[in-house]
Amino acid sequence: MLRRAGALWAEHADELAGWIIREAGSIPAKAALEISSAEAICYESSALPSHPKGQVLTSNEPRWSFARRVPAGVVSVIAPFNFPLILAMRSVAPALALGNAVLLKPDPRTAVCAGVAIAKVFAEAGLPEGLLQVLPGGLDAGEAVVAAPEVSVISFTGSTAAGRKVGEAAGRLLKRCHLELGGNNALVVLPGAEVGPATSAGAFGSWMHQGQICMTTGRHLVHDSIYDEYVE
Repeated sequence: MLRRAGALWAEHADELAGWIIREAGSIPAKAALEISSAEAICYESSALPSHPKGQVLTSNEPRWSFARRVPAGVVSVIAPFNFPLILAMRSVAPALALGNAVLLKPDPRTAVCAGVAIAKVFAEAGLPEGLLQVLPGGLDAGEAVVAAPEVSVISFTGSTAAGRKVGEAAGRLLKRCHLELGGNNALVVLPGAEVGPATSAGAFGSWMHQGQICMTTGRHLVHDSIYDEYVE
């Protein structure tokens, strides 16, 4: 099913790219990157079911002791607006591959390209009905998919401020929580660097998708010897 879903991203690429451009304000190249990444995530996730599912543990007792991995149950995925398809799919596909159901809450601004489109692709690929539910919405919906007693794992990608609230709620409920939040990332330009390629990398790092990326270059640490030329 996951391999079929991977092929469907490529098959419907033009239509899906249009929705990413329309909803997320993406340029065509960035939309194409998201679709190719969604395809790759499906193919990579399709290998997860064949990974080892347990291990032998050390023990002082004269008997075998085993640990076995089992599905968690229901996984809530809360995806952001900036790279909506990639940042939803990187949690949705592995969770499904390992036998879980998924409750997906896309950002309301990208509810089609990071919600409806994902559901449509997986349904066409043969995912059994009910294993993937999409619940677009704002704060109320986010709080609901975190607090729902049926949910065992929460995967959140978004702002640091919102992530703190999600982490606090998950902690109170003793739920497993995965947070990917904002950053303050530095590009270090050392003496002897070629200034042209360095500034090109710096501009790309700061301004790709209007700088709306958690890994965007927030600081440029440039050696004195080439600072003026780099800034210019």
